[in-house]
Amino acid sequence: MDSAKYLAAIDSLCVRDLAATDGESRAYRSGPGYRIESLEASHGMRDGDAAPRMAAVGDFYALRSRIAQELDDRWGRQQRPWGMGTLKLRLERGEEIPEPWATTSIVADDLDLWQPPGSDRWIALGVGYRDETDEVHVLAVASDIDPV
Repeated sequence: MDSAKYLAAIDSLCVRDLAATDGESRAYRSGPGYRIESLEASHGMRDGDAAPRMAAVGDFYALRSRIAQELDDRWGRQQRPWGMGTLKLRLERGEEIPEPWATTSIVADDLDLWQPPGSDRWIALGVGYRDETDEVHVLAVASDIDPV
């Protein structure tokens, strides 16, 4: 795996202006104070057979783990994987959850989460696969909005 391209994308998220929108192809979703990028996406997994889709999900979790290990080596392990179950429940109850955490709680089961040293920004990695009408993604999240 050549992780240099993934780390370069994450480095860019660490310093970019999150208020700007630029239509860049990696953008999964963005808004004021956050950006979600697809570091890697499957092809042909939308509305497909469940077995190949779940195999792809496993591969994408392995990729996320490799990238997360490199970020742990760089920034230190700061958080345990953050499960999205509580946020999903709060959304179902009608509570307002700010972006990007509302979107990530819907598409991913958990996130690896860091706050790089000397930064107020949050960086997260997850595997987005819950929307069966979408491809499977390794998602990188940058946010100036504290995780809730």
